[in-house]
This record gives sequence, C-alpha cells and structure tokens, in this order.
Amino acid sequence: MASYHLSVKTIKRSAGRTATAAGAYRAGERIECQREGRVHDYTRKQGIEETFIVAPENAPAWAQDRSKLWNEAEASETRRNSVTAREWELALPSEISAEDRSQITREFAEELVSRYGVAVDVAIHAPHREGDQRNHHAHVLTSTRKLEPEGFTAKTRVLDSAKTGGVEIEQMRGVWAELQNRALERVGEVERVDHRSLEVQREAAQERGDILSAEELDRDPELKLGPAANSMERREKAAAEREGREYKPVTERGAVVHAARQARAAFREMRERVEFAREVYGVERDAGQGRVSAGLAALRAATSKGRVTDDVRERLARITDRGQDRGGQSDEEQAGGRNYARDRLKEIMDKDAGRDGQAAVHKLDGHSDPELGEETGREERKPSVNERLKDVLNKPREKLEIEDGRDQDKDQEVENDREIDREIDRDPGLSH
Repeated sequence: MASYHLSVKTIKRSAGRTATAAGAYRAGERIECQREGRVHDYTRKQGIEETFIVAPENAPAWAQDRSKLWNEAEASETRRNSVTAREWELALPSEISAEDRSQITREFAEELVSRYGVAVDVAIHAPHREGDQRNHHAHVLTSTRKLEPEGFTAKTRVLDSAKTGGVEIEQMRGVWAELQNRALERVGEVERVDHRSLEVQREAAQERGDILSAEELDRDPELKLGPAANSMERREKAAAEREGREYKPVTERGAVVHAARQARAAFREMRERVEFAREVYGVERDAGQGRVSAGLAALRAATSKGRVTDDVRERLARITDRGQDRGGQSDEEQAGGRNYARDRLKEIMDKDAGRDGQAAVHKLDGHSDPELGEETGREERKPSVNERLKDVLNKPREKLEIEDGRDQDKDQEVENDREIDREIDRDPGLSH
C-alpha cells in the first residue's frame, strides 16, 4: 500500500554536522572537508541505487563535482552556528519501477531548483536488507544559498522564516504527492497518497459524506520509532520469521506502533468486506433474488473471506462493466450508495433479539411492521435477525440451495397466478 512521507531537516554546525559529511554519507563517496581538514570516506556504504546533482542552468561547472560543491557551501558560511545544507527525505512508492522512482525524484529536484535557485544533490537508497523491502527512499540535499554564475549568493530566507517556511514546505509536500500519484496512475495502481494531515483528510471525508473513511482517519498519527527502537524491532521480526513464531514487539514504542498497524489492517479488512457485501447484494438483486435472499447472500460473502465462487466473480465483473457505463453518476450519489450499504449492513448485524430485530425481519420480507406485544415470549415470537443469520451461515450449502430453489418456485407460482388474472381481465368473454 502506497504511503506518504516527506520530512525536512537542517544540517547545522551548532549540532556538529557539516554539508561535506552529509553529502559523502548519502552518496557513498569520499569527500575531504577543507574547512575542518577531515576526510569523510563512505565508499564502502551499500544500498545506494543512484546519485545525481541538479543545479541552475547558469551555475558554475564545479557544481557537478560533489566534493567541490559542498566545500564551497561550507566556505560560504562564516558563523559558528550556520545552517550549511537542508535535507528533504522522501519515501518512494514500491509499486512503481526503479526508473519511475528516479524520474519523479528528479522532477522534484528540478522543482526545488526552479523555485529556490539552489543546488540539489540526490541519492536514492534501496530498502535496508533487514528492514521492510518496500522502503525505497531518497535523500535530497540542497544548499541554503542560491547558486549563481559567481557562486553561492543570497540565503533562501523564504524557507528559514517562521512566517513563510511552513507554507513553502507544505506546498512542496503537495508537489511531491502529485508526482507520486501521477506515477501510480501511469502504472495502473488504484492507491493514492495524500500529503494532508489526518485531521484535514477526515474533515474532507465528512464534507463529502464518506463516513466510513472519516472513521478510518479518526486516529492519531503513527508514533515514530527512532533508529534504536527500529533496529531492535527489525531484528526481532527477522528472528520470529526464522523461528516460525509470531512476532511480538520488544520495545514500548514498537508495541504502540504494532497495535496501531493491526487496528488499521482490521479496519481495512472490515471495509473491504462491507464493500464486497454491497456488490454481492446488487448482483443477487439483479439476478432476480428477493431482498432477504440477496441480503443473506451478501452477509455470507462478507463473512466467508477467500471463498468467493466463480459464479459470483462473473456477476461482479458484469456489475463492474455496468458501473463503467454509469460514469455520469455524481460523486454524491456514489458516496450515498456506499454509506447506505454500510449503514444497512450495520443495522442488520447490530439489531438485538427484541422488537427491533423482528421489525427488521418483517421489513426485509416486504411486510409492514407487526404489532408485537410486550408480553410476546421467546417461544411465540419469530427468531431475530442474528439468530436467523447464525442458522443460515451454519447450514450446509446444499440445503441453502434447496431453500433458495423453493423460494424461486413460490415466486414463479405467484407470477403465474398474476398472469392468469391479467388474461382473464383481457378476455371479454370471461368478464362479469
């Protein structure tokens, strides 16, 4: 599943960091820092898939020399607490190819150059060999000054200012989300990323009437593990996989993150079941089934994960084709349909064994609400929906098919009687 991540950090002298060391480490190269007289050699570093530098058109030729570039950036700063570089850390979609990942990263770097006039040094890293193999990412190191023909000049204060820095970064977050979504669309992926906060996404879902998505987004942001805890959890996951046992977090942060991910996975599965049940209900209704039979078929489909028959798959394919023909349907109507299916299934499953449950059964059977006395006993009243569902779900498939056939025979008899009545009405010799 595609996920979004973009973080911005600064390389500060006050923290004991240098642009030369940062550039050497991320690119896996050897750079001698002329200001400090130290050599940063990371040529043995592995997992670096690609590196390249993007600079303004009128930049000096030495801008393409990584060692010269970052030594010049260090030389342009004179204060002990100067910020000598800025790093943009990007998560790359695992669903697209390495070429596509390189392309969208280059486009992002070009946007930084165009917007701020800085030099950009890009290093694309592969997933850690012991970590999540979907964790493709890029380190985008930029100068904090504009790069012009004479060298580094004015500071990019628009990114440093408290008033404008947040706005600029948020705009670049949107740019990165758009680049990823275009790449995902090109390869036919349905998933999309969203750079907005969970709160903003939830409010947007509520405005368009998508209550299920709003509930899914009503959570806290995932806790960041940090390097130490992340390393411990990676080792434990690898050990659990080797030994064939269930993974259990070994740190408090890991336990919180693991529980949150399990909850999100359970919610996604529930949502998939609800949506699938809605599709099955529509298929069965189109096939001539009554509301009760179609509802039960939908609930059986929702509770039978991984046991979808070929017949249902074929019917769903036909529904999908019809859905494409209904392209003119508004977003509000589509959202309304999804919400109705969810609310209806929730109503059916949550009804208790009392009056509400019996009323729901009568309503689904096409009758008006019965007058049920308060003194109606368990032996005299009809079974509740939950009781009927348990009974149906526990029946063998052959018995269900026989009962469905009986229902269809009854429906056919009723239809034949109606046809006879219509023939009598049309025949003048039989009229009274």
